Amino acid sequence: MRLASSQGRWLLAAMILGTGMAFLDGSIVSLALPAINRDLDAGVAGLQWVVNAYTLTLAALILVGGSLGDRLGRRKVFVVGVVWFAVGSILCAASPTIEVLVAARGLQGIGAALLTPGSLAIISASFVAEDRGKAIGVWSGMAGVTTAIGPLVGGWLVDAVGWRSIFWINVPLAAVVVWLAIVHVPETTGEQDKLDINGAILTAGGLAFLTYGLVEKSWTFGAIGVVVLAAFVWQQKVTPHALVPLSLFADRVFTAANICTFAIYGALSGSMFLLVLQLQYVSGYSPLVAGIATIPATILMLLFSGRAGALGARIGPRWPMTFGPLICSIGLLLMLRIGEDASFVTDVLPGTIVFGIGITLLVAPLTTAVLAAAPQSQAGIASGINNAVARTASLLAVAAIPPIAGIAGSDFAKPSVFSPGFHTGILICAGMLIAAGLCAVSLIHGHKVSPQALRTD
Repeated sequence: MRLASSQGRWLLAAMILGTGMAFLDGSIVSLALPAINRDLDAGVAGLQWVVNAYTLTLAALILVGGSLGDRLGRRKVFVVGVVWFAVGSILCAASPTIEVLVAARGLQGIGAALLTPGSLAIISASFVAEDRGKAIGVWSGMAGVTTAIGPLVGGWLVDAVGWRSIFWINVPLAAVVVWLAIVHVPETTGEQDKLDINGAILTAGGLAFLTYGLVEKSWTFGAIGVVVLAAFVWQQKVTPHALVPLSLFADRVFTAANICTFAIYGALSGSMFLLVLQLQYVSGYSPLVAGIATIPATILMLLFSGRAGALGARIGPRWPMTFGPLICSIGLLLMLRIGEDASFVTDVLPGTIVFGIGITLLVAPLTTAVLAAAPQSQAGIASGINNAVARTASLLAVAAIPPIAGIAGSDFAKPSVFSPGFHTGILICAGMLIAAGLCAVSLIHGHKVSPQALRTD
């Protein structure tokens, strides 16, 4: 179909709302962490698990979600994921203890793992070749906008209604997405193969052990996680039905793009986790005002992500993926000015504007590079791999950076404890972004991406 057609616009709206709902949840929940801590007495480890339980199941099962979509039908798996996500949201909203909330967040992550990879594969399979780059750019930009606008909506909800409302809001959104998908989205499939259940178990187990080891500072559990993940890589080499076809990594662009993804999304998640807490615990912002601090990046992504996608398709992903992370790192360094009684105009706004410019420049070209480097029939699994890399990076960053930066213990919320840790963590994240830019300029080819490279039908 054409992007300008009525069905094309409705399809794109369904994919944006669906993935946006999953991405939005992460940013809203991060903003509500102080309120959750006060209500459920979570502690710093509990807050990390509220974020990581969701990211863990999402990262571990998103590859399964991509494979299921290619095998059973992408629209079908997408709809199931949206409904599952809504059920998990209801359980989160009704959680009486931190343990129940963490478990419900894990269920939410399963739903997100089913719906996320299918959305991009549906877009790639449904639009004519010459419209795919622009459609991906619009999807990337609008999904990013929903992620960025989350703190504003979530801040208002936490202030006005309470933290449980941030989960209730997912229920009507999910109903709209399901209706749009059933009415306007055609069914598509990809390569059909036997599901790699053993690979899924090894992935989930390895990430779970590694994350627990990082959060709880247990070398034993961390080492077990590394061993299990190494076993996963070996198993993928020998199984005829690999969850992650290692042959995809023979393409240098695909490998480099995923390395960049790991560094970029780890830095993004780690810095945003720290920023929303710094603004509330140290600067004294309310959840709503802390959410407003993200508006500049939201506006930039809304206005220019589509153009960034078109630029990446025209000149190739190398330079946007080089300069985007470097610009983001400058934005993070500017955020080091945020402390007690921080001024929004002079301390917060400069960093968020520069950071928003960098994110806007890199997201769509990064996505396009991944899809262009993969075989046409493996769009679903390629998208799933890239999403798994991004979510794994987010998972490990939120688990590892706070304790490395010295944010731990029962008094972690005191400004004298949290603020030095914030500065150390932001420097770590800036370094990761610089590494991503250097990786892109060294390993990403400079050629432009042709429309035919994005074909999946």
